[in-house]
Amino acid sequence: MQTNLILMQAAPKGDMTSMIIMMVALFAIMYFFMIRPQNKKQKEIQKFRNSLQTGQDVVTIGGIRGTIRSIDENENTVTLEVATGTKIVFEKSAIMPRTQEKAK
Repeated sequence: MQTNLILMQAAPKGDMTSMIIMMVALFAIMYFFMIRPQNKKQKEIQKFRNSLQTGQDVVTIGGIRGTIRSIDENENTVTLEVATGTKIVFEKSAIMPRTQEKAK
């Protein structure tokens, strides 16, 4: 028991510089693999929403697919036709680009 205590006290202590370098490296890794790609994706989605046009096929964040029939910039809403004669009004922020489905 005494020898363990003596060995623990004699163990070299790491300096703060190496710890700070490791923390900075960890933050840099998180930034380049998590934060930066998410910001890039958000900018692309915002660019898509700003370029919406009548007649464009889109999908909502709830999964409803439809075609844009009108856009109200003042209220920031989009009217989608989801079936013949069926129109639903959505917030512009609820619209996502329709993904291309692969042909089987």
